[in-house]
Amino acid sequence: MPSKLDQLRSMTVVVSDTGDIETVRRLKPQDCTTNPTLLLKAAEMPAYAHLVDEAIDWGRAQGGGAVHATCDRLALNFGAELSKIVPGRVSTEVDADLSFDTAATLDKARAFINAYEARGVGRERILIKVASTWEGIRAAEVLQKEGIDCNLTLLFSLTQAVAAADAGAFLISPFVGRILDWHVKAGEGPFTAETDPGVTSVRQIYAYYKKYGISTVVMGASFRNTGEIEALAGCDRLTIGPALLDQLAADEGVLERKLDASNVAEAPARIELDEKAFRFALNEDQMATEKLSEGIRLFVKDLRTLRGLVARRLEGAQAA
Repeated sequence: MPSKLDQLRSMTVVVSDTGDIETVRRLKPQDCTTNPTLLLKAAEMPAYAHLVDEAIDWGRAQGGGAVHATCDRLALNFGAELSKIVPGRVSTEVDADLSFDTAATLDKARAFINAYEARGVGRERILIKVASTWEGIRAAEVLQKEGIDCNLTLLFSLTQAVAAADAGAFLISPFVGRILDWHVKAGEGPFTAETDPGVTSVRQIYAYYKKYGISTVVMGASFRNTGEIEALAGCDRLTIGPALLDQLAADEGVLERKLDASNVAEAPARIELDEKAFRFALNEDQMATEKLSEGIRLFVKDLRTLRGLVARRLEGAQAA
């Protein structure tokens, strides 16, 4: 009997949710994705000192004030290495502190794509990750028209998913586990895999997309247990952390397909959104509003920590 991971791969594109290059090499996912938190963890690992050192040496050559550019260089170093291992896409995230700045998001995304292409990594291998704010979604709309595919992250609601689809986003990343976290903290539950609010949210989005012929890829993310993953077997893509991938690889039980584009559950009525309707609907959804805000804050916190690490290294290099 093949493992549940192998069975999952037969019905869903499996993505590795880590910046650890050796883990990606071992688990052999189709795609991989990183964010400031994962990048910070990887940058502190001795195995990747050479990637950090290269970015620091480059930053020192740029002169003063190159902290942000050096962090971008570091993200590119990891992304380029990951692109040599996975056959599919590598997601690279726009700075979370640009989540409400469409113009700056566009500038950063274009700079990433140009830098990747200068290294011989084509734009067809990269997904630009942007927070699912109104401003981020508007940036994705422009980027998609320029042939730059986007991964809309920090997505917690059907409202965000509909706006992302309307913008022509290549892919969305609904955060299953963080939705569950909010409901548990609110005193709800206990939940089974079938009643898990994160699972039901992704199933609703999946049904909506398939019913209305929307091509945007649904990639469930942020899992807390393998039960959530199994409950979404058949979803377009699932991005899974190494520990849960290992659990699935060790389990030889039968994995049942739960999502099928040719047989979707009843979907919500078609939703029309402009900016006012989007903002109001998101505001009405307490969970999505709070988790989006929290997610941006947490990514910014780790981004600032990474920048501090880089700044200290640059100062040390200059002193030397």
